[in-house]
Amino acid sequence: MRALRKTSEGPGLELVEIPEPVPGWGEIKIRVERTGLCGTDLHIYRWDGGAPGAMTLPQTLGHEFSGVIVELGPGVEDEKGAEDLRLGQRVSVEGHVVCGRCRNCRAGRGHMCVRSKGIGVNRDGAFADYVVVPFENAWVQPDTIDAELAALFDPLGNAVHTCQQATLTGQDVLITGAGPIGIMCVALAKHAGARHVVITDLNEDRLDMARKVGADRALQPDAEVLREAMVELRIREGFDVGLELSGAPSALQMLVDFCNHGAMLALLGLPTKPFAIEWGKVITHMLTIKGVYGREMYDTWYVATFLTETSPELREALRSVITHRFTPDQWEEAFATAGSGRAGKVMIDWEK
Repeated sequence: MRALRKTSEGPGLELVEIPEPVPGWGEIKIRVERTGLCGTDLHIYRWDGGAPGAMTLPQTLGHEFSGVIVELGPGVEDEKGAEDLRLGQRVSVEGHVVCGRCRNCRAGRGHMCVRSKGIGVNRDGAFADYVVVPFENAWVQPDTIDAELAALFDPLGNAVHTCQQATLTGQDVLITGAGPIGIMCVALAKHAGARHVVITDLNEDRLDMARKVGADRALQPDAEVLREAMVELRIREGFDVGLELSGAPSALQMLVDFCNHGAMLALLGLPTKPFAIEWGKVITHMLTIKGVYGREMYDTWYVATFLTETSPELREALRSVITHRFTPDQWEEAFATAGSGRAGKVMIDWEK
């Protein structure tokens, strides 16, 4: 089968032929339909960030994907909770494989497992014709969710998890970072009934994408421009909710400066290094800052599916985040596009 792999240390990947994987105890085999490119994949491709030291080479990349179950491994049919798994079902997959034994896992907080392993990072991933995963990680999708939408559920889950940290209905929401997840947060906030949603980013192409999914204002991260927008929208005391998706130090400070006293700030964007913020304002304005990682396993998956299957408008808003589609043979162009900063979500179609 085809597989896009990291075969040696340093920049680059290789599309190679390897044997099809065989599911072990409690695993299922999935024929991959679509995969999305993530920032993590770009770091592995470039061999920078946290990629060196995180992988055992050679290894197949890919953790945002959808596919069809083609084989149930030994023991799966006897496992509790596997009764709904059948051949031919379309699934999305939770990318974190958890230990099940640490305190967080046993308390139902698997997304905070201290021994979590990442599909496509710590074990072979889905940039391939087939992949095997633990049966617990498979999320069966309803017929209304096609292969492309199903492949979005990893980043969509991040967006849902971030948005769930605060009440959005009737609130003024400021989002920093208009990458694919930030744009999804705009669509989710508007779907939840937010009063106004304002998003900032340096990239005009991505700001335009945010406008198309319902942002009331999509702006450059400039304090004066933001103040003018607040006047126009009659936001007098500050934003009620801040969602940080960029990882930029200046973005968090912007949320601190422009959110109302008592606001909730949810942070999903990962900074590249430590930085200072104005803690005096955080304390005196009684701001709540909460870090967000991944998806709640598996409550976020339920919410994401329910929201998506019941709203054609939301489905189309989310689909608009996909801006480029490639075949596996075009993987170099796909990675160049994803790394250009001008694309939304880049997809690879493994059925071609």
